[in-house]
This record gives sequence, structure tokens and C-alpha cells, in this order.
Amino acid sequence: MPERTLYFVSSNEEKRREIEDGLRTVGYTVERVALDLPEIQSLDPAVVAEHKARLAYEHLDGRTALVEDTGLALHAWNGYPGALIKWVLAAVGEEGLCRQLDPWPDRRARATVVLCLFDGVEARLFSGSVEGVITHAPRGEHGFGWDSIFQPASMTMTYGEMPREVKMQISMRARAVAALQNYLRHTPPMTGA
Repeated sequence: MPERTLYFVSSNEEKRREIEDGLRTVGYTVERVALDLPEIQSLDPAVVAEHKARLAYEHLDGRTALVEDTGLALHAWNGYPGALIKWVLAAVGEEGLCRQLDPWPDRRARATVVLCLFDGVEARLFSGSVEGVITHAPRGEHGFGWDSIFQPASMTMTYGEMPREVKMQISMRARAVAALQNYLRHTPPMTGA
């Protein structure tokens, strides 16, 4: 199978590695392109991902853009912060988020990743979600973002305590990548890929 390239717009090299690990099996490599794109404000990662993909395409000279957005929806807070998690963590950090949730007995959360592939014509969304809880304090040194405070349901470790290989077997990103793999496996090569 000939190798093709998808252009993943992100400043996060670890995310690129996690996505590329999954797409190798369908003959794609993933090249990271760092672009500083404006991000619309929405709790829904799908809305943010599609908006960023359309903007990214304009900067990639007609090459298919792949972008990701992540959300962490807290049940006690009616889905907040969702896709705004990046901004919440920038303000209070992982430990601060844990403390802010302390007054609520419900620590359940849904972690979601949405990948959006935009070829200049159609935006295709691939999503994966995992239910879990927010821990009382950060745990673990692996991963990035809020990995150290999210413990998937029925697990005893946070994503931050899991090596990448273990995390990628059960993570929301792995589920989104699996949906993208399935799409790429059954469609002709992407335009500009």
C-alpha cells in the first residue's frame, strides 16, 4: 500500500504521534504543521474542530487538513468546560480544577476527542468519548493536558499514570482514530494527501 501524508495542524507533537501510530495501518503518515489559528468559543469540540479545519485548509495550499479538538465535560457542571478545557487549565491548572470540583459530590466526566478532516469541500468528523472521573489530585507523569486528573471508568489509573501504549488502547483519541482509520480504509486517497 503506498504511503500517503495527512497534515495534522497542532502544536502538540505527542498528539501527532498518537494519531500517526493508529494511521500507519491504513498507509498514512502524519505530518504536524504548527499554525496559530483563532479558536471559536464553544463547549462542543466538534464545532471547534470543524471551524479550525476550515481555517487550516486555507493555510495548507489545498492540502487536506486534519485537526483535533478535545473536550472534558464535567457532569456536575452541566458539560462545562467541554472544549474550553484548555483555557480553564491555563488559568487554574490541573490541581486547581480538582480543587474547584471539591464542593460537588459528582466527579464524573466525559472525555471527548473530535478529529476533523477537511478537503476543501466536505468536513468529516470522527469522534471518540470515554466516561470517567476527575481525581482529587493530579496523579502520574505520562501524557499531557489533563491526563493526570482523568481516570477512565473501571480503571484504577489516570491517563497520566499509563504508558502511551496502554492509554492508546482505551483512550478517546484511540476511538476517534479508529473511526478515521475505518473511513480511510474504505475511501479513495484524500485529495492533497
